[in-house]
Amino acid sequence: MIELIAIMSCFIASIILTPVVKKLAFAIGAVDRPNHRKVHQRIMPRLGGLAIFMSFVLGFLFFQPDKSLLWPILVGALIIVITGVLDDIFELSAKWKLIGQILAASVVILSDIQITYIDIPFIGLWELGLLSVPFTLLWIVGITNAINLIDGLDGLAAGVSAIVLLAVSTMAILMGDTFVAMLGFILMGSTLGFLAYNFHPAKIFMGDTGALFLGFMISVLAILGFKNITFFSLLVPVIMLGVPISDTFFAIIRRIVNKKPLSAPDKSHLHHCLLNLGLSHRATVLVIYAMAAMFGLVAIVFSQATSTLWVAVGIIVVLLLVIQLIAEGIGLMGSSFKPLLNFFRRVGARR
Repeated sequence: MIELIAIMSCFIASIILTPVVKKLAFAIGAVDRPNHRKVHQRIMPRLGGLAIFMSFVLGFLFFQPDKSLLWPILVGALIIVITGVLDDIFELSAKWKLIGQILAASVVILSDIQITYIDIPFIGLWELGLLSVPFTLLWIVGITNAINLIDGLDGLAAGVSAIVLLAVSTMAILMGDTFVAMLGFILMGSTLGFLAYNFHPAKIFMGDTGALFLGFMISVLAILGFKNITFFSLLVPVIMLGVPISDTFFAIIRRIVNKKPLSAPDKSHLHHCLLNLGLSHRATVLVIYAMAAMFGLVAIVFSQATSTLWVAVGIIVVLLLVIQLIAEGIGLMGSSFKPLLNFFRRVGARR
């Protein structure tokens, strides 16, 4: 019951705060102007992530799931939000955004939120030791940027993040971790309230303020939920984040092959490919929601099957096949899965 109250409270707070933040975004010039690589056709406010953050803070301070971890997480989140706000106003270079992410990650790492060892099957316990800090830092920065990279369509990053947070919270409940579950529900409620304004046609964008904050918090929640973990349970948060991680991985490959900087933007992300197949804006988002939900469900099943080696291996094989389909089978989807694509077109058109 307390979880439902937390979700609804933060949802209502976000519903109230988002219009206020929208006015603020126009007042301080935090707007997104259309160009050749963007989908929107008019100037849009892009500070919406601030409403998510403010709603989350209100829920966090009110429900206080664990005071011992309260301030390190809030301070790290505040640093990442300040970085996002500055980028939404002044468009910071990739170097400065990375510095902000490293500072935010350092705060939580220094508060002992780290992955310290991995129990590898047939090998035994692998103490990360000095590698614990860089391993954890790489995870936080990587997931933070993965969420940021999928923020290309109305409601996409917010919806996928909400689905991931639902999966995180569900697994936390199954594992008896009320702290992670409460944090996940508070953040999910805040994100869904914003999504009411962000789903197509969006009235406001979350901007880097929201994308970086959500990515940062999801990465931290994954560490808290799977700290001191086995090899197979290490894959659970990776599976959960299958959509943004796979999209980020293949974006990196594309840029290396084309000899472009890793921070260079392009129009070959998953959502661009689906749009090129003829899906509407809404239908494309719904398809990716379905993918994210599938990954979340697989992650939950995976977390309950880690004691059976061959079941875990089977799930990994299925996951790899799905990622391969996403990466190289976009053209195949257009023909072999045409009925499914037509279904999503009809659903998107009716909304």
